[in-house]
Amino acid sequence: MVILLKKSYDKAQLDSLIAWLKSKNFECHLSEGTSKTILGLIGDTSTLDIDLLKAMDIVEDVKRIIEPYKNVNRRFHPDDTVIEVGGTKIGGGNLGLIAGPCSVESTEQIVEIAKKVKAAGANFLRGGAYKPRSSPYSFQGLRDKGIKMLLEAKKETGLPIVTEIMDISQLEHFEEIDVIQVGTRNMQNFELLKELGKIRKPIVLKRGMSATFEELLMSAEYISAGGNTQIILCERGIRTFEPATRNTLDISAVPLLKKLSHLPVIVDPSHATGKSSLVKSMSLAAAAAGADGIMIEVHNDPPNAWSDGQQSITPDEFKDTVDAVKKIWSFCYGVVNEKKD
Repeated sequence: MVILLKKSYDKAQLDSLIAWLKSKNFECHLSEGTSKTILGLIGDTSTLDIDLLKAMDIVEDVKRIIEPYKNVNRRFHPDDTVIEVGGTKIGGGNLGLIAGPCSVESTEQIVEIAKKVKAAGANFLRGGAYKPRSSPYSFQGLRDKGIKMLLEAKKETGLPIVTEIMDISQLEHFEEIDVIQVGTRNMQNFELLKELGKIRKPIVLKRGMSATFEELLMSAEYISAGGNTQIILCERGIRTFEPATRNTLDISAVPLLKKLSHLPVIVDPSHATGKSSLVKSMSLAAAAAGADGIMIEVHNDPPNAWSDGQQSITPDEFKDTVDAVKKIWSFCYGVVNEKKD
């Protein structure tokens, strides 16, 4: 349930209302937007008399929310959530450009790529240290050594780090990581999501390859329910009957998720298509659809990459893609907000 407050509400009346609601075992979330102030209630609201609430001086309107997700629901939080990491923002009109290799292979490799993608316009560095692979015989990542290499690249370039976690036991290695990614296979690993809800660090939550929008938002709700509201939703393609691409990029996810939720929405065209030749066009489509960011796999030598070379583009191709994406973004939504050095 959400309670819309009048523009000139009285603070003392609000405090009294919240105290009364909490005495009835409701959890209250106050959201003060630019045009609306909303009090969201979590609990069994069937026992509340809506007419009684509407009769209160400070109440403009009362609405029940039928969706099972509450905290991440735009009705609870009308304004866009903006995630800020190291002076760089994602959401609310700020475009995040996340780039780097599928797998960290060496310190020299990740530092070289980090420098090149930063020069091309990236404001975040991605790289896999722990790798969930379909085959147990495929390269599984350098694990904690890969984390150290990523941090070395951050030291060299200043780029915030985005990397994937696979298990709760790995959390101790992520203390210095800026943004933790939850991959498609772990989108419904609820015990992991609960633990990530306890920390105060941004989380990129990738949509499961067969997940509905509601299932994705319910997974985000698990994180938010623990107190961590710094969540970035990621559309990375879903599994369909079409074998021509690795997955099918559901570009409609961008405007639909932004309508349903206040959380930033980014797109991963690399995993969505599995083909480097399609990354630029799908990045442009994501920008035109209003994505808050784009995550692209970039490798300095794709044919010899230890994993997913077929969907990785070169630093030069990334620069070309970024330049085109910025033109689309600027045309549709205004000037790209870039970090000032």
